[in-house]
Amino acid sequence: MPELPEVETVRTGLVKHVADRRIAEVEVHHPRAVRRHLPGPLDFAGQLAGRRVLDVRRRGKYLWLPLDSGDAIVGHLGMSGQMLLQPATMPDEIHLRIRFRFADGDPELRFVDQRTFGGLSVSTGGAELPAEIAHIARDPIDPEFSDEGFVAGLRRRRTEVKRALLDQTLISGIGNIYADEALWRAQLHGARPTDRLTRPAALRLLGHVRDVLGEAIREGGTSFDALYVDVNGQSGYFERGLNAYGREGQPCNRCGSPIRRESFMNRSSFSCPKCQPRPRLLTRHDGQWAG
Repeated sequence: MPELPEVETVRTGLVKHVADRRIAEVEVHHPRAVRRHLPGPLDFAGQLAGRRVLDVRRRGKYLWLPLDSGDAIVGHLGMSGQMLLQPATMPDEIHLRIRFRFADGDPELRFVDQRTFGGLSVSTGGAELPAEIAHIARDPIDPEFSDEGFVAGLRRRRTEVKRALLDQTLISGIGNIYADEALWRAQLHGARPTDRLTRPAALRLLGHVRDVLGEAIREGGTSFDALYVDVNGQSGYFERGLNAYGREGQPCNRCGSPIRRESFMNRSSFSCPKCQPRPRLLTRHDGQWAG
């Protein structure tokens, strides 16, 4: 699933080519693509016709496009969603779900989604921040993200550090790939208890999270197949810089030990057995850790 760098790459492409344009017409080619818009496809298209897009913003893995009506288009790419800018003469993609035509002509915007796990909806009054995504935490590249708030929230949780990094109510935009990469850089195993992290260790981890996300954004994200591309259909290249994720059996770029793969939440975690040793099994007695 696209994570923050992939969604941010799409956002920056859209803001260059869609912001300050007026929507002339919307075609919904598959009702599942607007399933979160409960009034249905006709209402979705009708609310957007004639509206001007003011901006393209992001909260975690969600995009929203504020409109001059005070409403917003909210979008999630799901597993395979693509927002493509195409000339009207370009043949329709096989999995075209929604088409936006603009009053000033080309390019038009197409939402393409092979697996239809993503989708778009209209958020009434959501131009500033859609209510549907207000519960999602800010991400670490947001200027208003609170480092101290994150550290305090992380250390209060009684969970494993990787699970905490994937908790979108604590810190948004991080998925399996970038959690593994940040933990490799921090030399922490994902099963490390969060309430055992010191404040300096939590801040170091946050710094590595920012570094990984920033580098991935500069490379256009990570593309493992043709399902993730930017608005011009180009793949991202951060896969070349991965140190842990997807590298089972390959030598660690720091110590040379073979990267291991472990089962995690019906997915896989990748780490170095030497640089990121598993934490010892701990038990708590009378408020103190032992083991």
